[in-house]
Amino acid sequence: MTDTDRETRGASTGGPTALLDAITNLARFHSEHERFYSSAPLETALRLQRHARTLHALADRWASVEPVTDVVASPYQGPDDLNSEAAIALDGALFMEGEGRPVEIEAMIAELRAAGAGFAAGGDWLATAMESSWHAAGSLLEFDVLADVFGERHRIIANDWLAARMQTLIGRLLERAAEMLDCIDFTPAALRVDLAGDRVVPRRLRSTTELLARAADLCGESARLVHDNERRWRVFRECAADLLETVRGQVPTTPAG
Repeated sequence: MTDTDRETRGASTGGPTALLDAITNLARFHSEHERFYSSAPLETALRLQRHARTLHALADRWASVEPVTDVVASPYQGPDDLNSEAAIALDGALFMEGEGRPVEIEAMIAELRAAGAGFAAGGDWLATAMESSWHAAGSLLEFDVLADVFGERHRIIANDWLAARMQTLIGRLLERAAEMLDCIDFTPAALRVDLAGDRVVPRRLRSTTELLARAADLCGESARLVHDNERRWRVFRECAADLLETVRGQVPTTPAG
């Protein structure tokens, strides 16, 4: 049930007391929920920046190194031409002569896909909820005592609405970045063919980092918008709670007997 459903139900079935009770409940729990989302995207941003640096390191290495054609003694030997010490340190991305795509690159692609799907779904849900919340906030306009915080409530919705759109875009960027990486043949033989030819792979990697960098920036901006709500929720919650106590005090009691 969204905050709109609860506000509307309170207004239609329980009068102002039920409406205000629902509002204070929402202000309490949703403000706590948003504290998580004011920091969680920052953790994602750091991971995306690390992945982008890994791909940049590989791109820089492969943009100029000459491919090795020597016979190797072990399939687990690390190719001097394909490995980047920076990429290994950042994400553990180790290429081996007898292996295909490093498991760390596999994990990166899977992580990007999962994160992309999560951001897309969360953004769509939040946008729908804010559409409803915007209309439901109109039910507050009848209370003069809330006049000072009408702006706070609507600003919270506006911030969350913007964050929702950003999350949807982050999801799209991450899903496309995963697709771009999946198009690259990371086997040593294929990479060496590319190194001896047009060196397309480094260019593909750099393009992928552009998407990751933008997604990381949007994660930070989304977190900032949600963090901006913290004080606004507190002010609104306190005002709504005071009004609720006032309304409850005005409700007449039925005499016993």
